[in-house]
Amino acid sequence: MRYIFSFIFLVFTLSLTAQEPAKWDLKTCVEYAIKHNISVQQADIQARLAKLQADQAKSNQLPTMSGSSGLGMRLGRSIDPVTNAFTTTQFLYNNFGLNGGIQLYNNNRLNNTAAASNFSWLASIADLQTASNDISLNVATFYLQVLSTIEQSEIAKIQIAQTNEQLAATKKRVEVGLLPEINLLELETQLANDSSNYITAISNVAQSKLSLKALLNLDAADAFEVDVQPVDKIKLQGFADLQPDYVFTVAEQNLPNIKAANLRLKAAEKNRLVAKAGFYPTLSFGYSLSTNFSNSFKYISGVEPAGFSNISPTSPFVTVGAAKYYVQSPLYTTTTSNRDFSNIWNGWSKQLDNNFGQNFGFQLSIPIFNANQSKTAYQQSKLNYQSVSLQQENAQRKLKQDIYAAYTNAVVAFNKLNATQKAVTSAEKAYHFATKRYELGLLGTIELLNNQNNFLKAKVNFKSAQYEYVFRIKLLEFYKGEALSL
Repeated sequence: MRYIFSFIFLVFTLSLTAQEPAKWDLKTCVEYAIKHNISVQQADIQARLAKLQADQAKSNQLPTMSGSSGLGMRLGRSIDPVTNAFTTTQFLYNNFGLNGGIQLYNNNRLNNTAAASNFSWLASIADLQTASNDISLNVATFYLQVLSTIEQSEIAKIQIAQTNEQLAATKKRVEVGLLPEINLLELETQLANDSSNYITAISNVAQSKLSLKALLNLDAADAFEVDVQPVDKIKLQGFADLQPDYVFTVAEQNLPNIKAANLRLKAAEKNRLVAKAGFYPTLSFGYSLSTNFSNSFKYISGVEPAGFSNISPTSPFVTVGAAKYYVQSPLYTTTTSNRDFSNIWNGWSKQLDNNFGQNFGFQLSIPIFNANQSKTAYQQSKLNYQSVSLQQENAQRKLKQDIYAAYTNAVVAFNKLNATQKAVTSAEKAYHFATKRYELGLLGTIELLNNQNNFLKAKVNFKSAQYEYVFRIKLLEFYKGEALSL
């Protein structure tokens, strides 16, 4: 049976030492998680979307300008865009336009909208920091859990070694007749239990590593080892520097979730002013520039003389001496032909110049009655401000409750640490005393194993209490603005 347990021990030892990947410390884990965690990435996307909205709200205060152009052909009866007369001749048309404007007054509606969007963007950045903080705390919790399970597996490993030593010594004494064989069987049973406990401890290490890898968004098949730092070497601040009232004062100024609540309250106030602007007139300035061209597909292809104009009393004349000579104008007849593509655009630039028009003006819009839409929007904005104000107050209260609870838990963890440390000291003395009595034949195997198991349990409880205390103190340090590190 001893060889079977030795083989199990060897298999687990080899499985742990077969690969030696780069070891991860807490800082590396936190940085990697912040960079690769999906929740943090989603918060980053929301922050970038809010930035785009804030930039657009700011740009809405600038003047607008847009241009247009059209080109086409009209057939049948239509209106010539240049002469504005009906025509049945098909013709080509081309137009250009430029228009724009700017809002001059609306009780700072655009300014307040831009300010509200900017506060919302800053709040989304604070949300991103909050998501990073949350994942950091989760990583620290799982990381310390890994360290704790590793420590417990080491304790279980030492326990197997101690039981093996006792088994070897007892076997010799049984062989020479100093002890009955029942003592040997009881120790072999204990070794089996110790081996089972070690296998469970190794499994707990693997499970805790898998949980941490999942939090880091690592592939479950990737090799992963943490940097095991002795818990006694972890630097911790004392309770004098972690008083809850002081920690709350610092956290209230620095924690991003409180900043986000304050920024959203400012955004709600600006949105209230935006809604209030709906009761005020809007003054805008606008302009437009336009020109057009049209050309019939027929053109004058020939001119022939057709005589002279008729003479009438109103006709112009010249006097030579006493004689009066009337002036007659020559008359011509024209012929038209279909244009080919090369002369369709004749006169294009001249028409555009002649038809160029401009329009500038101011527009005043005065709200008189719009089915209570402005009133309803304003009432909603005031209620929204009250709701956000309550959310801010609740965030501050919750933070204070969390800090005082964290301090209380830290004190409890400290007292538990001291109690378990005393238990280890007492259990160790009892175990050593029982071992000496067993060696002298004054104590049975069952009593020895009871003392050994009590010592093991005390050490496991002490290690758990150590890591619990470390986490509670690190949490208070984190509230105070300290970076998570060991």
